[in-house]
Amino acid sequence: MRNKGFSILALAAVLLSSCTMIPKYDRPAAPVPGDWPQGPAYKELRAEASSAIDLPWRQFFAEAQLQTIVETALRNNRDLRVAALNVDRARALYRIQRAELLPRFETGVIASKQRVRISGREGLVTLEEYGINLGLSSWEIDFFGRLRSLNQRALEEFFATEQARRSAQILLISEVANAYLTLAADKENLKLARSTLETQQAAHHVIKRRFEVGLAPELDVRQAQTRVDAARLDIARYTELVAQDKNALNLLAGAPVPEDLLPAELSAVKPLPEVSPGTSSEVLLRRPDILQAENLLKAANANIGAARAAFFPRIALTSVIGTSSGDLSGLFQSGSFVWNYAPQAVLPIFDARTWSGLKATKVEREIAVAQYERAIQAAFREVADALASKGTLGDQIAAQQSLVEASARTYQLSSARYEKGLDIYLNVLDAQRSLYDAQQGLIAVRLAKLANQVRLYAVLGGGAGGVLPAGG
Repeated sequence: MRNKGFSILALAAVLLSSCTMIPKYDRPAAPVPGDWPQGPAYKELRAEASSAIDLPWRQFFAEAQLQTIVETALRNNRDLRVAALNVDRARALYRIQRAELLPRFETGVIASKQRVRISGREGLVTLEEYGINLGLSSWEIDFFGRLRSLNQRALEEFFATEQARRSAQILLISEVANAYLTLAADKENLKLARSTLETQQAAHHVIKRRFEVGLAPELDVRQAQTRVDAARLDIARYTELVAQDKNALNLLAGAPVPEDLLPAELSAVKPLPEVSPGTSSEVLLRRPDILQAENLLKAANANIGAARAAFFPRIALTSVIGTSSGDLSGLFQSGSFVWNYAPQAVLPIFDARTWSGLKATKVEREIAVAQYERAIQAAFREVADALASKGTLGDQIAAQQSLVEASARTYQLSSARYEKGLDIYLNVLDAQRSLYDAQQGLIAVRLAKLANQVRLYAVLGGGAGGVLPAGG
């Protein structure tokens, strides 16, 4: 009996180490140029800038308030929690599939006692019987690698869900940062609108006094009133936007964000470091979503091995170890165990379903290849767009700043000419409106620059490592 046991274990070791029918995997060539785009929209990449994918998010977002909000989101955000739970589910499914490679034992204990009358004896006699059964329930011997192919597929699918979780982390961190920056910009716009209202109310008061003494026409008073009302409208609008920005930030964080963690205005936010995409687009292959697509491609490739193995017989082994005794102590001392095992073979049926199943798995692999290549192309486009914005936003900020300065000087000159009676008030209003629009434009382009830095960091795979576990 002991020799039979060793023989089965040795057979299992040999079978579990044998080959499978999984096709050799070759990574498809990336269907994008090897270098990043060049042209007027793209500035020369700085060699000293840090690599985004190797830069931890705490170093990229150096502001302590923003770091605290991101940490809160990583613990509480429900979307990220679902992604983490998907990883746990995939891990459990992989373990279930892996367990199919190992034998499954079942045990049973039987005990009975009865009082019977035996011929030739007086009175009743007590009969006791005990038994133990140890069974091996239909263990499939994986001669042709069907189970190992399915196990490899489950493993790659588990890896894919882990990469999906990392992608969800990158997206969450960038969304929190963008919501934080948007809130800061809207607060600065609200501050600008309030300052403009104070200026326009003061101008309206002066013009009204001039009208009352006959030095200004009623048209000037009405025109001044329009700018006061416009500023009041902007205050109401930006007050609403600030409230909505807070709600968005609370949703991303998964909990209310304390007021002391919220930004004051955009100009007070710490600048973000420059990141470099490197000199080659191969950096995209390290992005979690690209790795996820490749894991799914490998899973589809492994599934072909299982489909090929379906053309060969399935060999299963069943075995029972049993014994019985009227004496419980003798049950473990008698050595009367019996081990019976028998192989069972299930021959494949070569019909249209078997062939179609293999063809379907090959088509699924081709679909996975196309999805993998599409993911690389989309990633290349995202980085190229971010680089194009990065190359032009500096010029936009410089031009917008110059526009603000020129508009401010025009407003000063127009006001001085009106006060001297050399110009009409309509020109003052036009100059003031141009200045206000230029100031709002400067806030918008500064926000665009920061948002672009966040986006470039995210599309290059930054923020995937060194994070707290979701729900932890």
